Amino acid sequence: MTSKDPLAGAELTYLLGISFQLLVTEFDRRLGELGYTDLRPVHGFVFQLLKNGGLTGTELAEHLGVTKQAAGQTVAYLEDRGYVSREEHPGGGRRRLVVLTDRAREHLRVAGRVMRELESTLPGGEALRVDLAAVVRSLAGTALPPLRPVW
Repeated sequence: MTSKDPLAGAELTYLLGISFQLLVTEFDRRLGELGYTDLRPVHGFVFQLLKNGGLTGTELAEHLGVTKQAAGQTVAYLEDRGYVSREEHPGGGRRRLVVLTDRAREHLRVAGRVMRELESTLPGGEALRVDLAAVVRSLAGTALPPLRPVW
């Protein structure tokens, strides 16, 4: 008696979700081998949100889909490890901008290299990227929503 393939007939959302989970786990493992054992995948989402400029804690919470308190804890964790700093907001007032430090930017360079290496091992290569981008565009158009790690 042969066993049935558990992925045969699986829903697309399940396949996308499990693929994402496996990819992030392997990516995190590889980064850990390079010494980045103090970062979790959610920190990568924060870095992606901040890489083009700073955000307030409230904006960060909104993009991550978490409470301001949870975002504040994440910022404090990253700040304690030298990955982010808080700067005065150009608009003044009590607001502060969370910005990446040079240490975080170096991590982004390393992480980008690791992700490209990992992606090169995946079946489908660039065609997979093109197909997934087409799926995103068909559902979201040009107004891409933030990726919220809250599932």
